[in-house]
Amino acid sequence: MAKLHFIYATMNAGKSTLLLQAAYNYQERGMRIAKFISALDNRAGKGFIGSRIGLRAEADAFGPDEDLYDAISRDHANGPLSCVFVDEAQFLTTEQVWQLARIVDALDIPVMAYGLRTDFRGELFPGSRGLLAVADELTEARSICHCGRKATMVVRMGEDGKALKDGAQVMIGGNETYTSLCRRHWRVAMEME
Repeated sequence: MAKLHFIYATMNAGKSTLLLQAAYNYQERGMRIAKFISALDNRAGKGFIGSRIGLRAEADAFGPDEDLYDAISRDHANGPLSCVFVDEAQFLTTEQVWQLARIVDALDIPVMAYGLRTDFRGELFPGSRGLLAVADELTEARSICHCGRKATMVVRMGEDGKALKDGAQVMIGGNETYTSLCRRHWRVAMEME
């Protein structure tokens, strides 16, 4: 029976690496898959999923108006899909999360969605909120804070090297922009103590 999986973590936990490894396993066994990445993330190139360790694969870029159920239904009609992979799932709309659930329920295709849980302010992204509410399986990919504790939060760093407390929820960046921290050190960085 197919399930909707949400694999979440902070920045630099290896979510894209995990996705690419799982996708490779399906393909190595001759199974047909579909890969999606948010059009907002072009760090590896538009329409590519990339990891910090150098893995990269082509994917369909989706925007907020993309109907993922329709796209998968058409693709599935051309030959059975064994799994759907979604990177940067935090950028899904609530409607798109429900489209993923429909892919699982109506087409019986497993969906593996990978993304951030919270933003730099400690607030849920819309896609993450929807996935936390409706996913069949929730899995946390772990990363660590500089103190050795599990990192559960992210700070966005300003040019002065200090944590930013406000700004747009979405700003694409990498190691130079974001730092993963445990909650205690996130509170210190955000000057909440």
